[in-house]
Amino acid sequence: MAKKKKTAQQEHKNSKNIALGHAIVAEHPLFAALCHAIYLQYESMPPKDWAYVTSTGMISVNQDQKGQPNEWAYVIAHCLLHLGLSHHQPKEQPELWNIACDCYITKFLAELKFGQAPKEMNEPLFESFSSEKKLYEKLLREGVPEHLKGYSTIPGQADFITTVQGNDYFYRGYRSNYPLLFAEGLSKAVQSAIRVAGGVESALAGSTIITQAERARAWFMSSYPLFGALAADFTIIEDPLICTRMDISAAAIAIDTKEIYMNASVPMTDEEMRFLIAHELLHAGLSHATRRQGRDAYLWNVACDYVINGWLMDMKIGEMPAIGGLYDPALKGLSAESIYDRIVTDIRMYRKLRTFRGQGAVDIIETKPPDFWEGQRGMDLDAFYRRALSQGLSYHMAQDRGYLPQGLVEEIRSLSQPPIAWDVELARWFDRMFQPIDKMRTYARPSRRQASTPDIARPRWIYQSGEADGRTFAVIIDTSGSMDRLLLGKALGTIASYSIARDVPLVRVIFCDAVAYDAGYIAPEELLTKVKVRGRGGTVLQPGIQLIEAAQDFPKDGPILIITDGQCDRLTIKRAHAFVLPQGAKLPFVPKGEVFRMK
Repeated sequence: MAKKKKTAQQEHKNSKNIALGHAIVAEHPLFAALCHAIYLQYESMPPKDWAYVTSTGMISVNQDQKGQPNEWAYVIAHCLLHLGLSHHQPKEQPELWNIACDCYITKFLAELKFGQAPKEMNEPLFESFSSEKKLYEKLLREGVPEHLKGYSTIPGQADFITTVQGNDYFYRGYRSNYPLLFAEGLSKAVQSAIRVAGGVESALAGSTIITQAERARAWFMSSYPLFGALAADFTIIEDPLICTRMDISAAAIAIDTKEIYMNASVPMTDEEMRFLIAHELLHAGLSHATRRQGRDAYLWNVACDYVINGWLMDMKIGEMPAIGGLYDPALKGLSAESIYDRIVTDIRMYRKLRTFRGQGAVDIIETKPPDFWEGQRGMDLDAFYRRALSQGLSYHMAQDRGYLPQGLVEEIRSLSQPPIAWDVELARWFDRMFQPIDKMRTYARPSRRQASTPDIARPRWIYQSGEADGRTFAVIIDTSGSMDRLLLGKALGTIASYSIARDVPLVRVIFCDAVAYDAGYIAPEELLTKVKVRGRGGTVLQPGIQLIEAAQDFPKDGPILIITDGQCDRLTIKRAHAFVLPQGAKLPFVPKGEVFRMK
């Protein structure tokens, strides 16, 4: 019973897709007149067959064939062109004539960019010929190449059947003049195209065709709340000429102008289109443009693609496009920032990877200057995208619309909260490195308050013996010419205040440029008043690291805090450490310690 039910559901889905494809053809001005003069018949055929047409105007479609609406529109248009182009003319070699006609129709539909050719008929046609008659004559002389036999809607057979001469009537009681109807449609299509080019109309007359990308967007808006609000706010541009001019091989997104570019000339199923649309929408909702912060644009794009594609495959939204996409199970669970830190160590290999825009290209298009996102308009736009995705998450989970990876949920929720300031994160690092010292009361020395009331004994608070010993850390300061003095002052002031608040008596300070200068131990309150920056040469920090790790008077478990602008050598650090960098700076290696980015 279950098998029969599934078969019935599949037949219903096939019939629905055929009807949708027929509607697409009927709404196009070129085919409208022809489409209303034929009879569409459903029948069972071998699995690989799609449809055939008779000279009396009957198109028989395979009701068991699984095809998308755009594929059925292509097949039905193919059959209609056999009628409109008078392919019923008798020839000495009917099979060769049918092959020549199929090739000409394939070329015609490719230039028209109508529908989507099924996989069986999707091979590019490189032959140069002006008409089906010229090609037929060439085939008679030279024979039929094997690759020209694959454009029939009935593989290996003729898809246009000429009826007997005496049969002048079909089901409506008359025989239509199909070439005349086709000429009428061609005239209307040309007139409509001129009006569209002149800006009088926005689409072809009588055309309400919903493109593949628009169908995918409509599906998200109606059936997938997570992306519904984001999908509704973007304009989809599918013009192949625009995409070619912008070097977009498959898809890209311009977050600052709310545009998604989809190259309609790339063959794609509806499931693959959903994957692409969701991929581009996540770039916007997860603030990938603002989170780049000075990183290499292409490598950051690659890192984001790995994360997004992994989540989409877990969520089973559509299918990974056949053209390929970046996916690596070994990177599962990592953030885009972590993946970026990994791939910067092997730039040569990752430069060869292909995003959905193309090899070495970025599918996050930025048309505004880099400081756009720091202005009010950019900040409002980014906040809108994050809010739309956050609200979509709430609706999605409330309606239980499908599985969502925990990493994606956590990232959306974290982005919906105000970002934690760098100095607050640094304070938390100090809390982990330096636990509060327990105090005890003692009467060993009188309290200062005792003088006013000498008859009342009062204790004072002191630290337990030995707890302050070894309570220190090292600060390695990059004093190269590229460092900003304001950065140094701000960082040292913050470090000094946190050190005092956490009862750190002394700080080991080392300056690094071309060589390392050991300033010894300095009290935190003297970091700004007595520290004199030396050097200002090149940037080599490893000698300073080695000096600290080899120092006999520095605790073995003492942490290291490194202040740099990222333009330094590759570091090897064996103990707990962290970095303080200006926002937008990047390190030339994968940091194992925490990174605090100053604004």
